[in-house]
Amino acid sequence: MGFRGRTQATVLGWGAAPAALFAMAALCAVAAQAQPQQPARTPAYSGNAAQYTSAPQQTLQLPPLPVTPAITANGRVVEDVIARINDQIITRSAYEHAEQQMLQDAQQQGMSQASIDDHQRNLLRDMIDQQLLLSKGKELGVNCDADVTRRLDDLRKQNHLDSMEALEKAAAQQGISFEDFKQGIANQCITQQVVRDEVGRHLQMTHAQEDAYYKAHTSDFLMPEQVHLSEILIPTPDTATDAQIAAAQTRADDLAAELKTGAKFADLAKSSSGGPTAAAGGELGDFKRGTLGDVLEKATFGLPAGGITPPIRTRQGFVILRVDSHQAAGVPPLEQVEPQVQEAIYMDQLQPALRDYLTKSRQDAYMDVKAGFIDTGSNAARASTTVPKFTAYAPPPIKKHTLAKQKAEQEKAAKAAAELAAARERVAEKQAEKAQAAATQKSGVKNASKAVKPKKIHREKIRYGQAPRNSLPRGTTSEASVGAPIQGQAPGIAMAPTESTTSSITTGGTAESEAPQLAEEEAPTRKTRFAARQTEQTAKVDETKLNKAELKATDHPVAATQQEAADEKTQAAPLGLNGDTVKKPKKPKRQKGDPKNRLQEKPKPAAPAPVAPTVNPALGTGSGASPAPAATTPPATTPASTTPPK
Repeated sequence: MGFRGRTQATVLGWGAAPAALFAMAALCAVAAQAQPQQPARTPAYSGNAAQYTSAPQQTLQLPPLPVTPAITANGRVVEDVIARINDQIITRSAYEHAEQQMLQDAQQQGMSQASIDDHQRNLLRDMIDQQLLLSKGKELGVNCDADVTRRLDDLRKQNHLDSMEALEKAAAQQGISFEDFKQGIANQCITQQVVRDEVGRHLQMTHAQEDAYYKAHTSDFLMPEQVHLSEILIPTPDTATDAQIAAAQTRADDLAAELKTGAKFADLAKSSSGGPTAAAGGELGDFKRGTLGDVLEKATFGLPAGGITPPIRTRQGFVILRVDSHQAAGVPPLEQVEPQVQEAIYMDQLQPALRDYLTKSRQDAYMDVKAGFIDTGSNAARASTTVPKFTAYAPPPIKKHTLAKQKAEQEKAAKAAAELAAARERVAEKQAEKAQAAATQKSGVKNASKAVKPKKIHREKIRYGQAPRNSLPRGTTSEASVGAPIQGQAPGIAMAPTESTTSSITTGGTAESEAPQLAEEEAPTRKTRFAARQTEQTAKVDETKLNKAELKATDHPVAATQQEAADEKTQAAPLGLNGDTVKKPKKPKRQKGDPKNRLQEKPKPAAPAPVAPTVNPALGTGSGASPAPAATTPPATTPASTTPPK
């Protein structure tokens, strides 16, 4: 890994390392189960945090999490949000999963309980740090799809799998969600790019700092003796015959002879080597003393840089090794370990710079941490308050035409409301006047405010067989008068019958039903004049105005949707056939000294040449018709002017 290629787990801590880092180790174990392994010098991890081939370890424990009270009496909260960071959340299940991953990795490394407690205290801080970096990556538009694909392909090649489907199946066998695994790799890539662009690029170092660090940490760069090797392999089958072995040895001797004559080792490795490193020129890498077999170690560690061994017989075939570089035991010079020194200085500067950057990001972001959980990365001012701090969002200013449109709509609505109130008031006045007039006419009481005009009595014309209507007063009856004795008659004494020329007609009913029921008669319908229709017409007009005012006050246009607004904007745009037809093109500004173009000075177009008349062939086809005269061109006239005859 290069100078700026540290994993984000090393920079941010345990919580920021996504689950993909732990799942990658499980996926890499798929190919390891199918291939024979050499005896390991260290205890192998079998996939379970409690199983080691070495001595038993102590049991690590995690402190219990704060419990959220349930709504019901016998309920239990299994999922809730413990932190909100901008538009992201951290759930209780995600926090518990991160704790379990941290515990498994700590048991692999044999950490103490004190170290576990320290990492658990900063776990929420590291998870919040990762969410802040992801939010910044979304703001910067960081895209890591290509990196995710490349890393998955590298992992597939490491596990010797044929396709991505096989890798996904291997993840399912290990109990790993392949989508979560990909998302973890993407999150790791985004956080690395944000740290590199926002923090790492602002760090600077000098050669004096490198020299001082190298001298202060000399023991850290102590290296054992090692060699860098390249190979040319002439392979032989496992059940090779003597003839095949002899042919392979002859081929290896010929290649060794070519190398002695000055042939390039890398070119021969690419063209003649049968090993897996042939495409890379046979490069194998660095090997420390004790890591190679006895025969190969004795043949290579005694050679200087550039030395070539004779063909050596191995189980794979005959191999020719070249020592590209030979590093003696001890502390190498600064020039050889300068990348490691720069990386160490970079990491020392990155830790406080990144912490300052994340602290400032907390101040600028919206955060809300649930009671009982502590964010150790927040400053004292933020930790002392429980009120969430919102971002200082300033809305964009409203455009002038939008303000004018809103003002016009408000004035229109106010005018409609005023017209509605006036119309209602007019209608109410008319109705009140009408009701007062009806009550006055019904009661017969004149309005005291108006002058009383004596009623003109007209002589009533009574017809035969009809009773007078206007000359006699209207009769009144009551329940008390029904059945009472007539005035002038003593009670209990029958009234003497009177002579009558008319006989009473009975209907067979009771006397009570035969009693005259004198109901209150309605006022007679009076004659109206044509001028009185103006009142009715005015009432109808007022009612119509009121209905229109109510409709105008309550009728508002429906707000356009986003799709309708976008369609309207697209339809209003110019077609573009002749450019932008909305904006008037500006005339080029005339510079001083440019020639003037006047309309009078423009040359007039030349007159078109005269065209000879065309002969109609139909005129010459008849039997008696004479042939049409040939078309002749009039003679050219001289341009001299002639005077027409008077």
